[in-house]
Amino acid sequence: MSIEKYFEANKASWNESVAIHKNSEFYELKEFKQGMNKLHDLEREELGDISGKSILHLQCHFGMDTLSLERLGAEVTGVDFSEEGIKTAVEIRDELGMKAGFILSDIYSLPEKLDKKFDIVFTSYGVLLWLPDLDKWAKVISHFLKDDGFFYIAEMHPFSYVFNNSGNVKELEVKYPYFKKPEPLVFVEDGTYADIDAKKTNKTTYEWTHSLSDIIMALMNAGLKLEFFHEHPFTVWKQFPWMKRGDDRYYRMDEEIPLLFSLKAGK
Repeated sequence: MSIEKYFEANKASWNESVAIHKNSEFYELKEFKQGMNKLHDLEREELGDISGKSILHLQCHFGMDTLSLERLGAEVTGVDFSEEGIKTAVEIRDELGMKAGFILSDIYSLPEKLDKKFDIVFTSYGVLLWLPDLDKWAKVISHFLKDDGFFYIAEMHPFSYVFNNSGNVKELEVKYPYFKKPEPLVFVEDGTYADIDAKKTNKTTYEWTHSLSDIIMALMNAGLKLEFFHEHPFTVWKQFPWMKRGDDRYYRMDEEIPLLFSLKAGK
């Protein structure tokens, strides 16, 4: 199966997921429309003051984090490969009278569609597993950064992905590879992380594993310089059935394994 076929299958799944997600309790769209900022404390604290900054948001889904960045004073452009995602993002933006720009594109094709440099390139949560080539990804990031700009990512820790997270699992159980394989992992599932009971037509998705060294070295090889790297024992979704959600919107469990990482890298 070609990379294009993998992308098309994943896009079909994401297009179908948009309607599920925007109506889910997980995404809290109603609260967002009432003024809630969807960024977590982690991103807000580590990004710092972004007022007046230009930001390119990669893999923006249906734009809630993009618009949340705008609410913090930034000039933001969101990018996603899902037609339904971008359509919904534009609808929400227009309903709220906001200004963020949205571009329909996969990351690898973006330099052909956008001619601009940014103060910050931003991406977060569940993004890297959809990308087969991190070296190319990192080069795109570098391409869009101003000389004094920086890249920021908050993402699921790849170590946490080795464990079985099916609905009936009761303890940490290694099931998936940590290091990248030639072919992607194949999943055929109903539901999504936002609504596990949802029924889908496009059930098959393809995911690529990337180690921490894959991620960091891709950025360094693209000419970026690491400013900080942090690991965190909490996450933003119910990755394992026994997790509990706190008032801070993070999910935790007694086992302290790395669940998220965040990093900042300068041009």
